[in-house]
Amino acid sequence: MVIPHHVFYPREMPQAAPANDKKLIQIVDAALVDASRRSGPWLACRIGCTQCCIGAFAINQLDALRLRRGLASLTRTDPKRAARILARTATSLKRIAKNFPGNPATGLLDESPEAEARFADFANDEPCPVLDPATGRCDLYKSRPMTCRVFGPPVRSEDGLGVCELCFQGATDAQIAACEMVPDPDDLESTLLAELQKKTGARGSTIIAFAIADQR
Repeated sequence: MVIPHHVFYPREMPQAAPANDKKLIQIVDAALVDASRRSGPWLACRIGCTQCCIGAFAINQLDALRLRRGLASLTRTDPKRAARILARTATSLKRIAKNFPGNPATGLLDESPEAEARFADFANDEPCPVLDPATGRCDLYKSRPMTCRVFGPPVRSEDGLGVCELCFQGATDAQIAACEMVPDPDDLESTLLAELQKKTGARGSTIIAFAIADQR
């Protein structure tokens, strides 16, 4: 298979994540387990339910680094599956790069209000390139971004308590609130992002397709 020049091909393992990144993952995953236990049958998330895998969304540089490391590892253990990710990434980038509300050369999203408004309508029907359409599974599940890790249970944001529209069908506000997930109570992620920026200069937001594209 010919790999287009703009697609990341992991010849070497990308740089290591900050030392406490594993701790952050453990905290978030434990919060998900707890919220899932409290949610019980209200939580509709299952393998093959891929609605949350459709549409581009912003990820930070820690997310991007985990994805690159995950892809590099997969290239060594299952090169055929990694190659399929790369092929889907190349196809996705051809479709979306022209309208990307940022710099397609770096993959970084523009942070201006105008660009943020454009992002609301950007690639909303685009499947995640890491999603295997044949199985409905995430091919880089262990390296998935934080947004993916917290999707499903109720999570509070500046807009209030948000929940997947497929979950908690018929639940009352009180029942939803009782299942709230608090993924990172001490905001360890912000500390690690600052550490990563100081170490590597990496900053800003991107999307999954560009995270596994060659930014050199």
